[in-house]
Amino acid sequence: MATLSVRLDEEFVERASIMAKALSRSTSKQVEHWAKIGEIMEDNPDLPYEFVKQALIAKAEKEAGKLEAYEFD
Repeated sequence: MATLSVRLDEEFVERASIMAKALSRSTSKQVEHWAKIGEIMEDNPDLPYEFVKQALIAKAEKEAGKLEAYEFD
């Protein structure tokens, strides 16, 4: 993974730091998360944020082996 230093607005970094603490992430991981969400939302402008969020959660659950087969009645 490549690293890159970028200058960010101090207010933005403060907001990211607060969210990072609340979500048990580092500030840099919070900024990465927001960038990932922004990229997905720009690539899929018709999808609501909640759908994207749930899709990311489902992907993480799959990668962790926590999915169960759904049985239709």
